[in-house]
Parts: sequence; C-alpha cells; structure tokens
Amino acid sequence: MENYTIIIFILAIVIGISAFAEKSKLPFPILLVIVGVAIGFIPTMNEIEINPEIIFLIFLPPLLYDASFNISPKHFKTNLSTISTLAIPLVFLTTFWIAVVSHYMIPGMSWPLSFVLGAILSATDAVAAVNITKGLDIPEKTITILEGESLINDASALVAYRFAVAAVMGSAFIIWKATFQFVLLLGGGFLVGFVTGKILAFILKKVRNNINVTVSFMLLMPFVTYLIAEHLHVSGVIAVVILGLAMARLSNKVFPENLKNNARSLWDVIIFLLNGLIFILIGLNFRYILKDIDDGMILPYIGYAAIITIVALLTRMVRVFFQKKNLQKAFQKNKKGKRKVSENALLDFGNSLIISWSGMRGIVSLAIALGLPKFLDDGTAFPQRNAIIFISVAVVLITIIGQGLTLPWVVKKINSTNKDKELTQK
Repeated sequence: MENYTIIIFILAIVIGISAFAEKSKLPFPILLVIVGVAIGFIPTMNEIEINPEIIFLIFLPPLLYDASFNISPKHFKTNLSTISTLAIPLVFLTTFWIAVVSHYMIPGMSWPLSFVLGAILSATDAVAAVNITKGLDIPEKTITILEGESLINDASALVAYRFAVAAVMGSAFIIWKATFQFVLLLGGGFLVGFVTGKILAFILKKVRNNINVTVSFMLLMPFVTYLIAEHLHVSGVIAVVILGLAMARLSNKVFPENLKNNARSLWDVIIFLLNGLIFILIGLNFRYILKDIDDGMILPYIGYAAIITIVALLTRMVRVFFQKKNLQKAFQKNKKGKRKVSENALLDFGNSLIISWSGMRGIVSLAIALGLPKFLDDGTAFPQRNAIIFISVAVVLITIIGQGLTLPWVVKKINSTNKDKELTQK
C-alpha cells in the first residue's frame, strides 16, 4: 500500500511539473529527472526498486507503439538509409569505442565487462528523443530520423548486450552466431509485428463502429505483440514498431474522425503519465544506486561517465557527418543518369549537428543495466556490477540533463545562422 501511495504522489508531481515546464520553457523530461533526484534524497522516501522486466513490458510497448504510430511514413521511407545506419552500425561502433575507452580507463574493467558497459550505453532512447525535441523548431525530417533511429536501435543494443554478458559468463563470442541471431531477432520481430498488425486490422474493420471496443483493442495489442515476440525469442521492440506503423496506415484509410480523436485523447493521457513516471524513476534511482558505491569512488566514476559521454557523442558525430558525405555522393548522377537517393534524403550541416547532439540515453539503458545478473554461473558475484550500473545511470543523467538543456540553444543557433544565410542570399 505504501508503494502505491508513493506512485500516486509521483503522478501528482508529474502533473504539477508539466504545468510548470510550460511556463519555465524547460524541457519536461529534464525537470522530471532533476526533481526525481531531489525526491530520492528525501530521508523518509522509501526505495522503489525498478524491475527491468516491468520496464520492458509495461512502459516500452505503449511508448514505442505511440512513437511509431505518429512517425511520418513518407519521411521514414525517404530517410531509411540514415535511420538504419544510425540504428545498427552506429550502435555497434558506439559499443566498441566505449568498450575500448572503458577497458583502458577504468581499473578492473576486463574486455568482456567493457563491452557490457558499451552495449548498455550504445543505443539512444526513443522516449528521451521524442520528449526533449518536442516543441523545438526542428524540421520534421530531422525528428523522423531521431525517432526512427531510437525505435530500432534497442534491438541492436540488446543483441550486443546479450553476447557481452554471455562472454562474462564464460561463453565464447562467435561472429557468425552473433550475426545470425541479430538477423533472426530483427526478421522475427518484423514478422510478428506484421502478422499481429494484419490480425488487428481485420478485427478493427469489423468493430470500428464501436469506439470503446476499437480503442480497447488498440490499447491491448502492443502488449500482446510484445509478449508474443519475446515468447518466440525475437525482438519485441521491432514487433511493436511494425505494429505501430501498420496501424498508422490503417488509421488514415478506414478510421472515422471521431474514433481518431477519442483514441488520440486517451493515448495522450497514457503516454503523458508513462513518460512522467519514467523520467522521475530515472532520477529517483540515483540515490539507491549511489549507496552501493564506495564514497572514494563516486567522483572518479562520475568522471569516467563524463568521458564515456564525450566518446559516445564524438562517435555519433563522426558517423552522422560520414553519412552526410555518403548521401551527397549517392545523390550524384551515375553513368545512367540516375540518383541513388532523392534530394529530400540529404543532410545539411544543421540537421547533422542536431542529430548528433540529440543522442540522449534513457530508460532502456537504465533497465538493461539494472537487469545485469547478480551472480555468475559458478555462484560468484558478477564482477564490477555496481560500477557498471552507477556509470550507466550517470551517463543517462549527463546526456538527458546536459545535452537536453543545451539542445534548444544548438537548435536556436542553427536556425539563426540559416536565417542570416537566407537574408544574405537575397
């Protein structure tokens, strides 16, 4: 009963901060994280333990479904090359470079443990990206790339994480097995999402005149799809994303306007509360993770987290600007006079910088870190577990607060520069 009281108290805070965020012009997620950290240090506040399975089952399906449902199919298709590049190769590149830096920087961090840390922090977060960029004067194409990337990259990160943890447990890493599992994970998730989307479309066409039944089915199906995919050991993330994309197309074709409005209103409230809970929980858990760290190691670990954040940001910048250059080459006509990409797929300097700076980590990284096994197969404690969790949470906080607070300034500066160029050209 006490935990329920705390949750109701947190929800009340979420609603109150939302009203304050609009007046203060500060991003909603950043305020929630800061308040969460502050609440966590209240002496009488009881610990709320985050169960990673609850995060993946209760929070992830509706949030992913909502983001994929609202993404622009046209922009998604046009920018698929950039989205897939950031969602797959960049995840593994980030894992690699964080692992290299961690191995040589953090005492006692073996190669397998370094890759575990790298995998935890390799993927950007859909929830953070959508919420922090909301309300900023960012082109829809750029927002679509950020959302599309963060919807897909969780699957890549989870594969890297599973193999890194298996290596710590003593299993050998075999590249062809990892590649096969990754393809199976993505392909299986796509298939599950496609099939459940077809089933849901068939049901909704039959019951679309009953608004309550239709909206209830749409609320339930992301959870069902995620559970089916995970039961079949394929990507529940990809399955829910495919379901959301399929429902977005169906909605535009067959749903009456009153149904869309009712469904949208209900989803808006649910997503608002879930987002609020997530960012408060990220902040709340900092105190309880802190208690497992020796006082003398807190500052060094925060320093390591800051360096890892810079490494992740630089890796992202290099890959984004490399993609910008590749797109420009692909846009040039070949011998047959054809272009490999359309002009709308090209990235300019401003878009590239915004995409680079928007790579916040969030609830998925936190859930993966907290899901680390406590013991190895022989019964001994999982090495460096507390250090990995603390550094992961510190990186999440640094990216959400640091990059999140500076992103509006970056966007404003780029927009101002673009306007000056337009005036000069005139």
